[in-house]
Amino acid sequence: MSNAQALGMPAFDAAAIRADFPILEQQVNGHPLVYLDNAATTQKPTAVIEAIAHYYRTDNANVHRGAHALSDRATVAFENARETVSRFIGSPNSHQVIWTRGTTEAINLVALSWGREQLQAGDRVLVSMLEHHSNIVPWQLVCAATGATVEPIPVTAAGEIDLDALDALLDERVKLVAVNHVSNALGTINPVREIADKAHAVGAHILVDGAQGVAHLPVNVVELGCDFYAFSGHKLFGPTGIGVLWGREELLEAMPPLFGGGEMIETVSFAGTTFNRLPFKFEAGTPNIADAIGLGAAIDYLDGIDMAAAAAHELALLQHTLALASDIEGLSRVGSPAHSVGIFSFLLEGVHPSDLGMLLDQQGIAVRTGDHCAQPLMAHYQLPGTVRASYAMYNTREDVERLFEGIHKARRLFG
Repeated sequence: MSNAQALGMPAFDAAAIRADFPILEQQVNGHPLVYLDNAATTQKPTAVIEAIAHYYRTDNANVHRGAHALSDRATVAFENARETVSRFIGSPNSHQVIWTRGTTEAINLVALSWGREQLQAGDRVLVSMLEHHSNIVPWQLVCAATGATVEPIPVTAAGEIDLDALDALLDERVKLVAVNHVSNALGTINPVREIADKAHAVGAHILVDGAQGVAHLPVNVVELGCDFYAFSGHKLFGPTGIGVLWGREELLEAMPPLFGGGEMIETVSFAGTTFNRLPFKFEAGTPNIADAIGLGAAIDYLDGIDMAAAAAHELALLQHTLALASDIEGLSRVGSPAHSVGIFSFLLEGVHPSDLGMLLDQQGIAVRTGDHCAQPLMAHYQLPGTVRASYAMYNTREDVERLFEGIHKARRLFG
């Protein structure tokens, strides 16, 4: 019996899902592709590829203010995608959804707009040690400019945020807490609502990096209690180059624009400029129309899938991974969070992660090696990096078993 069946969920047909992703049908180095680098980027279903192609074939035009049919159609598709994202994350209003190039730009927007206005000498920003560099460096930059400080929230040996340590760090000088929804390096699912409540109790705001969360967990920004939520389309089976910043309306209204130009203005004169309403005041210039439409198509595609069953399937893959790993001498998992998505970060004794990654690639198995843009976390574990296998709903038990065939081969080669 599968995990999904044990939980009373319908069996999940990963093979049927896989057929919707044409890139997975290829061979790499003479072997069928096993794609286990989903935490870096997910693959795209045919529906997304076709939505983007359709826009360029039939509707390509600039959006808003157009006086012709193509512009009208492009505008409708573009704004419908915003509405789709808004519904997907439980936003009260679609104008709280700001298009960005990705999670990195979304976090930088908050740091450079909200942070420059609100932070001052003596203020503190708390950032968990689980964070991707994109949720560390922007805060370092803005704090260096304002006189505020960035302080790490410790993690436990299991790779979970140390909530007792967070309690000890929180005081009225803390203005923002920055955490990820899910760790890209370890797969840890963070208790965002609990952290948000703790932050709000001392008057601080919370920004959540949702890049790894949106493809695996239900997201409702109101229920999470966050003040800002950022994610990328390409990790949600959508295109690269498009992302989202969601923010509480009163915070977004008070923030100054980051970029100036077309679209973000209401009136312009040499006597002064007035700015457009939300969301447009943060969207200067011609937007990434095609990829916004592609992201909307990705969410529409996911609407046709039982995502609870998909999550149970991914968890079953992780549990199968852990069972197979326990039989290999010298293989160790890095981190052991109690609540995790399908990410397996590991080391094989006597084999450098990069060497193992190259050997797996020779067998058609795509994994990620290195520090996963989480150098402070790797330093915490006193490691230069790990090998990371990360699962998506189109992965199968056969993929897991192919991974371990490759690991066994590496053990034989490196002795």
